[in-house]
Amino acid sequence: MHYRPLGRTGIKVSPYCLGAMMFGKMANGDHDECARMVHKALDTGINFVDTADAYSRGESEEIVGKALKGRRDSVVLATKAYQPMSDDPNDRGGSRRWLTRAVENSLRRLQTDYIDVYQLHRPVPDTDIEETLSVLSDLMREGKVRAIGASTFPAADIVDAQWVAERRGLARFRTEQPPYSILNRAIERDVLPACQRFGMGVMSWSPLAKGMLTGKYRQGEKTPDSMRAKYFPTAMSDEASLDKVEQLIPLAESAGISLIHMAVAFVVAHPAITSAIMGPRTPEQLDSYLAGIEVVLSDEILDKIDVIVPPGTDVAPLEGAAYVPPSLATPSLRRRPVAERAAG
Repeated sequence: MHYRPLGRTGIKVSPYCLGAMMFGKMANGDHDECARMVHKALDTGINFVDTADAYSRGESEEIVGKALKGRRDSVVLATKAYQPMSDDPNDRGGSRRWLTRAVENSLRRLQTDYIDVYQLHRPVPDTDIEETLSVLSDLMREGKVRAIGASTFPAADIVDAQWVAERRGLARFRTEQPPYSILNRAIERDVLPACQRFGMGVMSWSPLAKGMLTGKYRQGEKTPDSMRAKYFPTAMSDEASLDKVEQLIPLAESAGISLIHMAVAFVVAHPAITSAIMGPRTPEQLDSYLAGIEVVLSDEILDKIDVIVPPGTDVAPLEGAAYVPPSLATPSLRRRPVAERAAG
């Protein structure tokens, strides 16, 4: 296994990261089976595991914690906070009040006394980034957190956080966790260049575009009765995405590899990407990922992918998973009041 630097943290991680979103009641509630998947990934040489407090409301962290007993020190462990953990409006977000509690809850569930990479799961527009970086800096000084990162931040927010950290003498985000796949390439325009500029490690999620790049979803065929189709009905039946899949499948076949292996190899080929997060629900899915761990795409194949899906473009809808900034989500922020418009 070839290990890559996680930005400029000095930490070395595998180019594949085991994502634990599917561990727990949301997808796979068999704790023993999930633990076996963790062990198999580690035995293969993967040393990077990513989870979040919100995955099955803490159950994923509990599974990972049990699975890492006796092997914790050889694993780079990442988790995230921000998402709602109860109906209480303060059990979420990026405030000092919440993050000081959230990290303790995660440490307890993970059965560890430190987290290697603690990430803010999404931007929090109603909270000053200085507030968030301040508490994260304190958690680092206390030894509970080794490095801090962000997830699904727009480029402008990444830059803003870096500037605030520098001006205020606070710890800065060392990693970013964005969506990235052959069908979702928009971050090539600004997010990835920003991460490179600031020396940030990047572990990208959804390298299979929510499963669209497994080859199970085909144009003109009935959508499989899958968990993905249940949660993301629009994404898994999107005609534009399906059309690209029909062009990508023969390209993968011409290279003698599966669509899955081509999709993940594409992600880790980008110089800004440290690791691709694989999120298996079953041992069979994990085996499928691991079987392609040595696949390297030629420039010829990458050039042909660029023709099918041009660099910097998004084809597949992320449907509920990506961050939507207030300027897009709230009509009043992009419309002058009617009276002001009428006055010219």
